Amino acid sequence: MKTRDKIVFASLELFNEHGERNITTNHIAAHLGISPGNLYYHFRNKEDIINSIFALYESHLESGFKPYEDTTVDIELLMGYFDAMFYTLWQFRFMYANLADILSRDEALKTRYLTAQEQVLRRSSDVLRKLISDGFLEIEDAKVTALADTIKMMVSFWISYQLTQSSTSTITKATLYEGLLRVLMIFKAYSTQSSEPTFTRLEQHYLDIASQERDAAA
Repeated sequence: MKTRDKIVFASLELFNEHGERNITTNHIAAHLGISPGNLYYHFRNKEDIINSIFALYESHLESGFKPYEDTTVDIELLMGYFDAMFYTLWQFRFMYANLADILSRDEALKTRYLTAQEQVLRRSSDVLRKLISDGFLEIEDAKVTALADTIKMMVSFWISYQLTQSSTSTITKATLYEGLLRVLMIFKAYSTQSSEPTFTRLEQHYLDIASQERDAAA
């Protein structure tokens, strides 16, 4: 792996583990066993590193939430979307935990974020419309975008909500699976009679994983 890539992934790990505000470029360099000068050869400052991490985030959003085509809807397909949702929250949790502050420091990054979110909303709306046409959801077409936006809002602010609702400063995988289950509640509320059993199985799947994660952390 190239040094530049090592810096990006090490920074992502440290930001997630300790919080972006608590990590400096010196911490990153020390973690990698390189000199600060070597780090600055590749990145001008910490904001530059965050921009490179954001490129990973954009790439994942692009690949993880595309509308399916010519595929039978089943639990595996739906699980793919929810697993992608979990991965996004877990892999980039530092960003969700401190989103407003990070974006307020970099107008160009905020513009990129808004563009990415517009694309997520469009793709999510398309996924919902496909699930409606395939008989898995029942909702008026005029309300699809609003529903997609509500789900996006829940995902975007689940971590910061959790951090303000308890004394803990640590986000666990179990916490994120609980967030997925809240989103799944919405899907289940709009499920059709024929698709409800599939969403119930999906719900049990993530309940089991959340329980396993809580037990592992105990």
